Amino acid sequence: MRYRKSVLSAAIVTCLSFSAHAQEADKNATDLDRVVVTGIRASLQQSLETKRNADAIVDVISAEDVGKFPATNVAEAMTIIPGVTIDKAYGQGEKVSILGTDPALNRTLLNGQSIASGDWNMSDFPTRTFNYSLLAPELVGKVEVFKSPEARLDEGSIGGTVNISTRKPLDMPEKVSVNGRVSYGRNDRVDKTDPSASAAFGWKNDAENFGFILSAQSSNESIRRDGIESYGTVTAKNYRDGVDGAAGSVNNTGDDWSVPALPDGKQPQKPGTCQGACADALNANPNAVGPSSMSAHFFEQKRKRNTYSASLQFKPVEQLNIELNALKIDANFDHMAQSMFAWPGNTYGGLMTLTDVTIKDGLITSGTHKNGRMVFDLQNRRAKVESETYDIKADWNDERWFASTHIGRTKAEGGPKQVYGSFLANADYTWSIENGPNKPGSLIIHGNNPFTDPEAFRMDGGYADPWHTNPPAEGNWASGWGGNLVEKPTLDKETYGQLDFGLKLDSPVYMVRAGYKQRSHETGQIQRGVTLASIQGYGDATASMFNPRPLPGNYLSGFGGYGDLANRFTIDGWALADYIASNEWLAPWQTAPVPTTLGNAEFARNTWTIEEDIKAAYVQADFSFDRLRGNIGVRYVQTEVGSGAWICTVNNPKDCTADKYEWRVKPSKYNNALPNLNLVYDATDDLVLRFSAAKTMARPSYADVSSYLWLSDQQQTGGGGNPDLKPYLSTNLDFSAEWYFSQNAILAGSLFYRDVSDYILMASREETHWNINQNKETVYRVDRPQNAGDAKIKGASLAWQQNFGMGFGIVANYTYSDGEATNGRPLPYNSKNQFNIAPFFENDKLAARITYNWRDKYFTNVSGGRDLWTMDYTSVDASIAYKVTDNLTVALEGMNLLDEKYHSYSGTEQLLRGAYLSGRRYNASLRFAF
Repeated sequence: MRYRKSVLSAAIVTCLSFSAHAQEADKNATDLDRVVVTGIRASLQQSLETKRNADAIVDVISAEDVGKFPATNVAEAMTIIPGVTIDKAYGQGEKVSILGTDPALNRTLLNGQSIASGDWNMSDFPTRTFNYSLLAPELVGKVEVFKSPEARLDEGSIGGTVNISTRKPLDMPEKVSVNGRVSYGRNDRVDKTDPSASAAFGWKNDAENFGFILSAQSSNESIRRDGIESYGTVTAKNYRDGVDGAAGSVNNTGDDWSVPALPDGKQPQKPGTCQGACADALNANPNAVGPSSMSAHFFEQKRKRNTYSASLQFKPVEQLNIELNALKIDANFDHMAQSMFAWPGNTYGGLMTLTDVTIKDGLITSGTHKNGRMVFDLQNRRAKVESETYDIKADWNDERWFASTHIGRTKAEGGPKQVYGSFLANADYTWSIENGPNKPGSLIIHGNNPFTDPEAFRMDGGYADPWHTNPPAEGNWASGWGGNLVEKPTLDKETYGQLDFGLKLDSPVYMVRAGYKQRSHETGQIQRGVTLASIQGYGDATASMFNPRPLPGNYLSGFGGYGDLANRFTIDGWALADYIASNEWLAPWQTAPVPTTLGNAEFARNTWTIEEDIKAAYVQADFSFDRLRGNIGVRYVQTEVGSGAWICTVNNPKDCTADKYEWRVKPSKYNNALPNLNLVYDATDDLVLRFSAAKTMARPSYADVSSYLWLSDQQQTGGGGNPDLKPYLSTNLDFSAEWYFSQNAILAGSLFYRDVSDYILMASREETHWNINQNKETVYRVDRPQNAGDAKIKGASLAWQQNFGMGFGIVANYTYSDGEATNGRPLPYNSKNQFNIAPFFENDKLAARITYNWRDKYFTNVSGGRDLWTMDYTSVDASIAYKVTDNLTVALEGMNLLDEKYHSYSGTEQLLRGAYLSGRRYNASLRFAF
C-alpha cells in the first residue's frame, strides 16, 4: 500500500485549501481531507477510506445522512458523531457541545464562514452559540466537525468547529435536478397537524463549468411544553426571621394592632404562624434550603421557518472557480409562557405564612401556609428572526500554486415583543418535594382555589404611601406592578474578507500556505417598552377580564403526584396587551406611559452593544514522508472589543432621568499566537494512529462581556455581564487509533485533553442596587461571569461502525468526559458519560433506522449561589422509508419517542428547578427526486 502522497495528490488536496476553512472543489479531493461518518450501507466503505486518508481529526455527516435521520434540524442529526451532545430544553436540539465543552466554546460556520444567529426568547441573550433551529436540513450538503484545529481554520473553538457546507451546482451528478419533500408533522401533546414543504432546482451546462441551485423551504411546527417548576430557593432562616425587615413566621412577625399597646407605647408583636414543632424545626436547621415556589408551567409555540437559498458556480477555465452563495431565513417563534404558582418564599406574602414544615437532611421538603401568596404570570410574545447571508469567493489553482479570495456579509435581526401580566391571589396550601425527583413536586390547595377562579387573581394595586386608610388619590398612593409591554430587538452581523496563497512542492513538505483574514462583528440588543403602574380600584384588573379558559385535558400527563397543579386556567394574552395599550387602567392623575429605554432603569440596564474587530494571519506546512503525514502551522490573532452601554451619571439611581444617562464604551484588546501540529502514522495496512497538539482560544460570550444587568426586586436576586473578562486559552492534546478489522468495518478509540486557563464560570456575589418596589437601596445576590481559574477536560471515546451484510449495519459510539475547574467546580454542559447507537437496515426499496442517545447529567449555570444541573437524558428516534419508484419515496419518522423528561435541579436532585415534557413528534413525508 502506498502511504505517501504524491505531488499530484498534494495538488488535489490543495484545491480544497483555498481559504482558511474547509473549502470545497473537486469531489475526489474532498474525500482526501474529510472523515465521513455515515450509517448508510452504500457509503460505509467510502467513509472508512476517507477516514484513513484524513490529515486531521474530522467527522462528517453527508447530505444523505442528514436527510434520512429522524431530525427536524441539523443538530439532531449530529448526535451519532462521537463526543457530540445536544441540549433539548424545548424537546429538540438547539445547542451543540463537543468533547464535553460548553456550546459557547465551539463555533458553527456556513461554508467556512460565520453565520449570524438570532434568539426568540426574552430571557436569552446574544451569544456565540448558533441557534440550530434556524437551519433547515434540506440546505445541507454535508456537516463537518473538526475536533483538531489547523492553522488555516478559523480560531475561536476549544471543543471543535462545525462547518456546514451547502450543496454545490457542479457537484450534482445530473445536469438537471429537481428534488424536494412534502410532509406533515404532529406533536402528541398538540391537537394539530403541521404541513411543511421544500423544493430545490439545480442545473449545469453540458460543459459542466457553469451551474446554479435554487431552493425554498417552508416549515411549520407546533410545540408544547408542560412542566412543574420552582423559581429560586429559600432557607429556614428566611422563614423564621423574614428578609430585609419584612416579617417572618417565628420572629419579626410585625406589630399586632388588634391588642392594646405595651407600657412603653409600642405594639406587641403578632403571634408567629409557625409555632411548636414547626418553630423547633426552623431553629434547629436554620441553613436548610427549600424551593421558593411551586409552579404549574405551560408553554405553547408556533414555529414557522421560510428558507431561501441560491448558489451559483462558474469555472471559465479549469484553474479558476467562482462561487456565489445567498441564504435568507425568515422565522417566527410566537409563543406563550404561563406559570401559575404558590410562592412560599415571597418576601412580603409568603415567608410570614408558614404553619407547618418538614426538614430532612438539610432540605425543606414540604410546607403548609395560611393565606400564602399565589401568582399567575403570563408572557405572550411575538418573536421573529430574519437572517441574510451573502458571500462570493474566487479561487485560482494550478499545478504549482493556488490563490483565493473570499468576502461576505451575514446579518440576523430578531427578538421578541412581549406582553407580561402578573396577577396575585392568596390561599391556604401545602407544597411538597418529598417524592422528588421521580415526582418532582406537588401543591395541595385547601379551601378556595384561585387556580380555578380567574376572579381571585388580581393585579397588584399598590399601597398607601405613607400609610393611611383613605382611598387612593394623587400623592398618597404608590402604584403596583401589573405587567408591561416590552420589545427587545437584537442584532448580530459580521462582514469579513480573506486572502489565501499556497505553493506546491515536490518534496516531503508538499505544500506551504499562508493567509490573512479580517472580521468586523457587531452584536447587541435594545430593550424598551411601557409598564402597567396599577392603582387599586383603577388598574388592578382581574384575570377574569381576559377570556379565561381551562388548559387542555392532557396537561401534565406523564407526571405523577402533582396534586392540584394540573387543574388551572389560562387567559388570552393578546387581550391583555390590548388592555395595557388602551390606557384604560390609568387612574385620573396618571399620564399615559410612552415606550422608552432610558425612562426605565431596567430597560436601560439591558441595552448594550458589543463591537469586535478581529485580524488573523496564518502559515501552514503540509507534509508526507513514507508512513508519516500531517501538517504544522501557527495562527496569530488580534482581537479588539468595545463593550457599550448606558451608564447613569448621578449617584442616586432614583434621580436618574433619561437625560442623566450617557453612552460609554469600554475597550479591550488581546493578541494570541496559536500553533498546532497534526500527525498521522499508518502503522499497518489495518491500523492508523493520529496525534494532535494545539494552542486554542475562545472568546467570552457576547452577553457575558456586556454591561447588562437584570434584577428581581422581590427575590432580591439578579444577573449581569462583566466587560473585564479575558478569553479562554487552552492547550489541546488528542490521540486516536483506528483499526480496520474487516471489510466495511472499523473500531476506533481516541483520547482527548483540554487544559484551559481563564475559564469563565458564573459566580454569585452581593451588590447594592436601587429597589423600585421598596423605593430604597437594597442588597441583591447577583450572578456574574468571572475568569474562575483553570479548567481541565480529559476523556476518551470509542466508535464502532460495521456493515453486517444482508442490508444490516450499525453505528455506535461511547464518550467519557471528565471536566472540572479550579477547586473542583463543574464545567457547563459536560456530561461524564454519553452513548449513541444507531442500527439500520437498507435494501433497494426499504430503509429503516433506530437512533438511541443517552447523556449523563450535566451542570448548566449558577443561580442564587447554587449550582443548576440537568438530569441524565435519553432520546429514542426512529425512521422508515420505502422507495415507491426511483423518483418517489414515502417515509415515517418518530422523534422523542419516550417523551423524555427534561429535568433540572438546584444542587441536589430533590430540589426542583424545572421538569418538562415536550411530547412525541411524528412526521410523514413524500420525497421526490428527478
